[in-house]
Amino acid sequence: MANGKRQAGKGSTPEATPDKSADAVHRPPIEYLLRLYVTGPSSVSARAVVNARRICEAHLQGRYQLEILNVADNVAMATKDQIVAAPTLIKLAPLPLKRFIGDMSNTERLIQGLDVGISSTH
Repeated sequence: MANGKRQAGKGSTPEATPDKSADAVHRPPIEYLLRLYVTGPSSVSARAVVNARRICEAHLQGRYQLEILNVADNVAMATKDQIVAAPTLIKLAPLPLKRFIGDMSNTERLIQGLDVGISSTH
């Protein structure tokens, strides 16, 4: 039986050109590449994830990629990234590389360290 899969090459379906869609053209490029190392389901790790996501959405919306990795499941990657404590957030791009340790609750310090480029009214 012929499904839509056979006809995918005939039309301009989203599956045919996912990276060349009109949305991709208008989407700003990813500027910030962040990696957050956590230690499983601990309360500190959970706070770090929530806080990192909140800060990214508030100050880097549409301009970031946040990768969340459990140290126990990613030992080789954590070793390569020289993780000595968790949670640790690493700003991989833009350079310079920076590390933040803790639950990411100090919003001002994190924003300043990420060099988001916003002006503070405080």
